[in-house]
Parts: sequence; C-alpha cells; structure tokens
Amino acid sequence: MSRKLSSRENPLLRQLVRIVESSRERRQLGVSFIEGVHLCAAYLARVGRPRLTLVTPEAQAHPEVMALLAALTRAPLDASANQPRDEDAVAIEGLPGGTAPVEITAPLFALLSQVEKGIGVAFLIDTPRTALPDRLEADGVYLDGLQDPGNVGTILRSCVAAGVGQVLTAPGTVWCWSPKVLRAGMGAHFGLVIHESVPWPEVLARLRMPVRATSPRAELSLWQADLTPPALWVFGQEGQGLDLARDAPALSWIGIPQEPAVESLNVAAAVAVCLFEQRRQRHLP
Repeated sequence: MSRKLSSRENPLLRQLVRIVESSRERRQLGVSFIEGVHLCAAYLARVGRPRLTLVTPEAQAHPEVMALLAALTRAPLDASANQPRDEDAVAIEGLPGGTAPVEITAPLFALLSQVEKGIGVAFLIDTPRTALPDRLEADGVYLDGLQDPGNVGTILRSCVAAGVGQVLTAPGTVWCWSPKVLRAGMGAHFGLVIHESVPWPEVLARLRMPVRATSPRAELSLWQADLTPPALWVFGQEGQGLDLARDAPALSWIGIPQEPAVESLNVAAAVAVCLFEQRRQRHLP
C-alpha cells in the first residue's frame, strides 16, 4: 500500500472532513462516506469499487479487513445495473487516481470517524442515483416527512428483508444517505432503489397500482386485507402520522390489530408488521 495520508494539511483530508461534517457538501459532490467492515462489504458486493478506500495501519491486520481488501481487488469497477454510479460525480480535490486503498493514520481517521470503537476502514462512494420510472408498478414504500434517522434506516432494512425493492421519500423526509441512516440501514441501501424528495403529485402521475396506508381508525384489518397485489405503502411522519385527506386512486386504509393499551406503533415497527404480513400472504401454500 504505497499511498499514505499522514498530514492534517493534506487537501484530500480537508475535503474529507468537509464531506463528513456537511450534508450540503455531500449532496453537492454526490458522495457518501460509509464506515466499517459490514457497510463497506455490502457496497462492494452489491455495487462495486468505491471512489476511495481508507484504512488505518492497525486495521490492515484485522482478518475481516484483510478479506475486504482482498475482495476489493476482485470487485468490478462498474456498479450493478440497479444501482448505477453517478456519471456526473464532481471531482474531489486531492483524490488520488487508481483504486488502491489509501493508508491513513489512526489519529487522522478519528477526525472522520463517526463510529465509536470502529475498526478503521471506510469508503467514499458515489451516492447511487436512479431516475424515477415513468410507471410505478412494482412494490414500494413512500415515506412522507419522517425525521428520525434510526426509524428510516430500520425501515430500509425491513423493506429489503420483506422483498420490497423500491423506496420513495417526500420532500422534508430525512435524507436516506445521511450517516445516521446509513448506519441504521446496515447495508440495506445497496439492495434498494431509492428515489428521494419526490412530491406526491409526481408519484400520482406515475402510479399504476393501488395505495395502502395505515390508520388506527380504519375498518379494514391488516389480517383481513388482501395484500397479494403489488401496491405502494405510504407512511407518515412520527407522531403526526399520515394526512387522512390524502388523495390517491384505489387507496385502502388498513388498521393494525393491537391491544387498546397502546395508542399506536412506532412507524418503523408498523412498516415491518405490514410488509411481513404482505410477504406472508404471498407465500402461503
């Protein structure tokens, strides 16, 4: 590993610090910073090589990091068809050419790390972007106004686990590629097609399937509803919930059966219950 990052004055380090600290910087450059063996391995397996690999000398002796670096040499340069790299990605000051990992000292890595007691390996990646299709006809989830990164990351994991491959977010929803959502998602991002900041009228113009939403006052129970056809599930922000006046074709309001002692479920829990009941119905013998 010939390339090393050992000075606080290095232009690349200064740029990386700005990327880690500023969501505006990440959006402008079209990049995300992911840290830890699990996230990096998930990206490598499902997307391809990152723009930059950072690893500390100490981490290079870790068995999982050794396996990750070995896989890095075999990974394709191009991303998968479902998660294409952004061809318009902005050049980053000081970013070295080639794909070999850059060794960074532990004190400098600590300036970038947001993981307590992390191993010391990270990727700088092009934030995957996919054009919104003309027709929305495959299972999806639309998140409207959710602000808690942990909830959103957990929802992304539930979507992948339940076999729902498309997530859309409304303007005002927490950015899915923020560090906290990435950590909560634990690699789920790279198994999904994510469309962010899509206004509801734009969704309606493309929608070719029914809409499902939950309400504690709904007459139709989750256990009674037919969840086998493809649909778009819509979930509102924590606390306030979804606008009951929402306009959508073939909109079904569905209630989740629960004990009356609990007013409502956490939104991430509600998503998991709904998506796995959908999966259960579709896999009945």
